[in-house]
Amino acid sequence: MSDGDEVREYLMHLAKERDVSPNTIVAYTRDLSEFVEYLGHYYGGGEWSWQGIDRLAMRGFLAHLQRKGLAKRSMSRTLSALRSFYRWLHLNEVVDANPARAVQAPKLEKYLPGYLDRAQIDLLFQVAELKAQEGKFPDVRNLAILELFYSTGMRLSELAGINRADLDLVSQQVKVRGKGRKERIVPIGDTATLALRKYESARDRHFGERDVKPERIAFFLARTGKRIGVRAVQLSVTAFLSQVDEDAGLSVHSLRHTFATHLLDAGADLRAVQELLGHASVSTTQIYTHTSVERLKQVYQQAHPRA
Repeated sequence: MSDGDEVREYLMHLAKERDVSPNTIVAYTRDLSEFVEYLGHYYGGGEWSWQGIDRLAMRGFLAHLQRKGLAKRSMSRTLSALRSFYRWLHLNEVVDANPARAVQAPKLEKYLPGYLDRAQIDLLFQVAELKAQEGKFPDVRNLAILELFYSTGMRLSELAGINRADLDLVSQQVKVRGKGRKERIVPIGDTATLALRKYESARDRHFGERDVKPERIAFFLARTGKRIGVRAVQLSVTAFLSQVDEDAGLSVHSLRHTFATHLLDAGADLRAVQELLGHASVSTTQIYTHTSVERLKQVYQQAHPRA
């Protein structure tokens, strides 16, 4: 079996036996392909084997990624892919040890995620509601998308993947498929529920007037009648966000950050927010408490006489 065959077999194992998400498969394919290419240069085009690779080669690969300008977070993900691959090689008795375990992941920069304050959220929905008032299908849909993002804090891929059967607008909740295909139930607020009902009416009217048979499973549809793509959602949302603050670098993910920050600012329990966001660990959710603390520090500095 060649080195490339082992990578292909491992990726097939992830897809078929581990039921890993398609996004993870794509990332691991890219990371392992780049590692194989690097090893070809590292060993001068000569023969090499997985068994013969040591931690010096691993460190050399990380240094190579750093020279390319890869972010530390991406480098950590790549190292994680290598560790997982080598665990599989070890289990299948291809190698005796896992050299990736001896390599330390780069220290990640601590950062505070971008989010919208209350005034910006109000402005965002004013702009979207004004567009939707004209009754055009894409505008009504885009308002519903914004409302659902802010009401639930779900990820971009989660929203694009929602099916009609996942939404219960009577009990105001949605079933979300998160990372690792884990499902969670998230409540939907009154304003978002109303926007979603209006979208359903606009969708049925739009396709009823046209000779287009829409997809019956997907909830959010493109004009073609097919499920709306992740990229299309991204473009429509960022277009609205740029009208709120063009220079803030806000993204679709900023709405998820905003959802969490506003809940915690209002006194929501950290564990509850963790469940709503679908985080496996509460430590991931704690970054939003840092955001809240930073905001409190600003208020303190501005308001306290002896700050």
